[in-house]
Amino acid sequence: MTTLIRHPYLDHPGPIAFAHRGGAADGLENTAAQFRRAVAAGYRYIETDVHATADGKLAAFHDATLDRVTDGAGRIADLPWSAVSQARVAGTEPVPLFEELLEEFPEVRWNVDVKAEPGLLPLLDLIGRTNSWDRICVGSFSEARVTRAQQLAGPRLATSYGTRGVLGLRLRSWGLPAPVRRSAVAAQVPWSQSGVPVVDRRFVRTAHALGLQVHVWTINEPEDMHRLLDLGVDGIMTDHIDTLRKVFQDRGTWV
Repeated sequence: MTTLIRHPYLDHPGPIAFAHRGGAADGLENTAAQFRRAVAAGYRYIETDVHATADGKLAAFHDATLDRVTDGAGRIADLPWSAVSQARVAGTEPVPLFEELLEEFPEVRWNVDVKAEPGLLPLLDLIGRTNSWDRICVGSFSEARVTRAQQLAGPRLATSYGTRGVLGLRLRSWGLPAPVRRSAVAAQVPWSQSGVPVVDRRFVRTAHALGLQVHVWTINEPEDMHRLLDLGVDGIMTDHIDTLRKVFQDRGTWV
């Protein structure tokens, strides 16, 4: 595992355990109740997602629409916060504002997936207003989006690679020439994509040589967690927060 820390966000002893959507296994993903459970379990890194409402509020929510996990319906981008706030995840838990989560959990570092372009500027504004530069890593599947975030905020903002950046890193690991963005601090990747392995020793070694950490999502089986940690990855994101904590505890790396 790399010991090079390029941003305060990554200042953590040993591999990082991320609670994916706070721990999505029990159906209460991206809710304050689930985030509280993760924090009570000892997690200090939490992954979440943001969408901007029609009136510019940042909802901590994965999908573009409310339909899948709440009793509401409609596209978040088309609805005012007053409407989104009435929806209940699993019929019981409100959709939180990301700004409220920053305030409620001051000890947590957040990995934030910006799901659509309208959420980017409100997120950067929020990070600036709350001086949360050391607490947030911005990610997205869109390489253009994370690149734009980095250009707007500069090195004080931690970002991960988008899909194109990950591809470049994978090609480099195979010894092929490919451009990579040097301003990122991490490659956050699936173990494999469409049956093609992404993470192996060469990938991890190449990332570390560039000063990047490797965080792998979304890993829920203990055998897979152990195998990835044996490869030297720097972080694992999971829906099953009790399982990942037990793996880290068994390896003596739970902090």
